[in-house]
Amino acid sequence: MASQRDVKNKIASVKNIQKITRAMEMVAAARLRRAEQRISALRPYADAIGRMTRQAARAAGGEAVRVPLLREHDSETNVGLLLVTGDRGLAGGFNSQIIRAGVRLSAEISEQGLRSSWYATGRRGVSSLTFRGNELSGSYTGFADRPAYTDARTIADDIIQAYTDGEVDRVEMIFNSYVSPLTQHVTRQTLLPLTAQSITGEGGDGQEHRPASVDYEPDPEKILRRLVPDYIEISIYRALVESAAGFFGAQMTAMRSASENAGEIITDYTLQMNRARQAEITQEIMEVVAGAEGLS
Repeated sequence: MASQRDVKNKIASVKNIQKITRAMEMVAAARLRRAEQRISALRPYADAIGRMTRQAARAAGGEAVRVPLLREHDSETNVGLLLVTGDRGLAGGFNSQIIRAGVRLSAEISEQGLRSSWYATGRRGVSSLTFRGNELSGSYTGFADRPAYTDARTIADDIIQAYTDGEVDRVEMIFNSYVSPLTQHVTRQTLLPLTAQSITGEGGDGQEHRPASVDYEPDPEKILRRLVPDYIEISIYRALVESAAGFFGAQMTAMRSASENAGEIITDYTLQMNRARQAEITQEIMEVVAGAEGLS
C-alpha cells in the first residue's frame, strides 16, 4: 500500500490539474458566448446572399452555365477536400472526427479511380494530414479560434483558382456545424461546382420555382459572376465560424468532464489516504502494545 505522503502528493497533483481544467472550461465558455453571437449575426447575412444568388440564377436561366463556377468540368479526375479543424486540441473528438470523415471520403474517391487534393484549416488538421503522408495543396492556420472574413476569402481564392485552372474538378468541404455546446454535426458541403440544387433550389424540395419578378441591371449573368464568388466565400466563412463555436463548445464540455473525473480521482485518493493513515496508526498501536508486553 502507498504511504500517506505519496497519496497526499497524488491528491495535490490532481487538484492542480483540476484547477487548470476548470479555468479552461471557464475560458471556453466565455469564448463560446462570443462565437454564438457571431453565428447569430452571420446566419441572416449568409442566408440573404444565398437567396440573392438563387434569384439571379433562376433569372439567368440557361445562361447561368456560362458562369465558370457553375459549369461542371467535362471529366472528373481530381477532387479537392477542404477540412476545417481547430488550431488546438483538448476538445474531445472534435478534430479527429473531421480527419476521419476526410480520410473516409478520400478512400471512397480513390475507389472511383479519382485523386484527392488536400486543403486544411487549423494546425490539428494540417499536422494530422501531414503525419499521414498527405501532401497539402493549401494549409491555413492561426485563426481557427476567431476567423475573419479575409481568412475565408484567402481560402476561397485558392480553391476558385484551382478549379478554374482545372487543377481540381470538384471541391468538398467537411466541417463541424454548431448545434449546441454538447452537439456538433460533421457536415459535408460541395463547394464547387455549385449545383442546381444548392443555387437555383431546383430538385431540393419538390416544388416548382417561378422566376423572380426582378429587373436586373446589368443582366443576371454578370451579377452571378459577382455573386457566386461571394457565395463561396460566405459558405467558407460560415463553416469557419460554426467550427470555432463548435470547438469552444466541445472544449468546454471536455474540460468539464475532466474536472468531474479529477474530483472522482481525488475522492478515491482521499479514501486511500485514510486507509493508509489507519494502517499507520494500527501499526504504531501494535508496536506500543508489543513493547509494553516485552517490558512486562
